[in-house]
Amino acid sequence: MTKPASFKYFKTSPEIIRLAVMLYIRFPLSLRNVEDLLHERGIDVSHETVRYWWNRFGPMFAAEIRRKRVQQLRTFSKRKWHVDEVFVKVNGKRHYLWRAVDDEGEVLEAVVTKRRNKAAALKFLKKLMKRHGCAEEIVTDRFASYKAALRKVGALEKQQTGRWLNNRVENSHLPFRRRERAMQRFKRMRSLQKFASVHSSVYNHFNRERSLVSRDTFKLTRAAALSEWRQLCSG
Repeated sequence: MTKPASFKYFKTSPEIIRLAVMLYIRFPLSLRNVEDLLHERGIDVSHETVRYWWNRFGPMFAAEIRRKRVQQLRTFSKRKWHVDEVFVKVNGKRHYLWRAVDDEGEVLEAVVTKRRNKAAALKFLKKLMKRHGCAEEIVTDRFASYKAALRKVGALEKQQTGRWLNNRVENSHLPFRRRERAMQRFKRMRSLQKFASVHSSVYNHFNRERSLVSRDTFKLTRAAALSEWRQLCSG
């Protein structure tokens, strides 16, 4: 069987590459942790190889996942969005990671900026709306830049603020924070943006909301997600 074009010049099988990339992105593991786990399975690769695979194939896998989900999400334009930002240290300097999730916890967009102001909020909202349309309600905190940016894009009447309304997006920051600690922070803004985008797509793919469904349903959806992952970039 001919290998897909994206794996054409790699001696390692696509199955091993997908496994390594999944372990690194999905779980709070370092590159050396992934190397050790693969070694336990009889796969001898260095952590630098895992780094190369993640940099090469992580964005490809994320893009394929995103393409399949965006069209589906756009059909639900009346959904509520939750928008928030957190600071992230990049080479010792403070940057801001803006994220939006829907009312089911699906991460819609992640954008990194150097500043936390109206221009940054506007950049984030424009990218979000270009890809996903516009929601019926947009929940934010009381940060003034959100109000100014929403007024600029003509969506101010959709804004909602409240003390506890934005818990959905604030809780969704936790998986990224765990990965950030495992990676011992980031060295460049570009690498932060790349990882945040890839991580959000992979998190969406494997997030089964296990606390909301029965054990049997969870097992079926988990198996389906893993099967879909194994088919990424397969043709």
